[in-house]
Amino acid sequence: MKKYSIELKWAFIFILMSLGWMLLEKLTGLHDENIDQHATYTNLIAIPAILIYYFAIKEKRDCFYNGQISFKQGLISGIIISVIVTLITPLSLYISTNFISPEYFKNAIEYSVENKLMSRNEASAYFNYNNYLIFSLSSAPIMGILTSLIVSLLMKRKKAKHD
Repeated sequence: MKKYSIELKWAFIFILMSLGWMLLEKLTGLHDENIDQHATYTNLIAIPAILIYYFAIKEKRDCFYNGQISFKQGLISGIIISVIVTLITPLSLYISTNFISPEYFKNAIEYSVENKLMSRNEASAYFNYNNYLIFSLSSAPIMGILTSLIVSLLMKRKKAKHD
């Protein structure tokens, strides 16, 4: 377990950042009065997400591999973070939708129907916990692995002896 303590630490930091992001969206009105801007601003979560993967792989390189990390080692570290984040996603989404912003789905459905973006049935089918859970469980590993690929390419230093 000690071997993966850095990944575990950064996966939990990622989850806390995600919950904090949801709270920030809620506090700035992106889940109610400014819901029309939600689709634009929610994508900015990519910035702290990428930074977390960067700092995680950097810490793995500096503290575990003594300043040297191969592409493969960085990628594996990022994949481990992605798996942990994916496993915790149902709990994180539950907290977000039941405690941080329980009215989000209702507001998103109403906004979509009022602005003729979707019918009520379409909006209800789209904006619900189960649909978001499926999307989150599929996108978390994909985005995590893509981010890990890019960060690992940028982070690698001299091929480590343990590759």
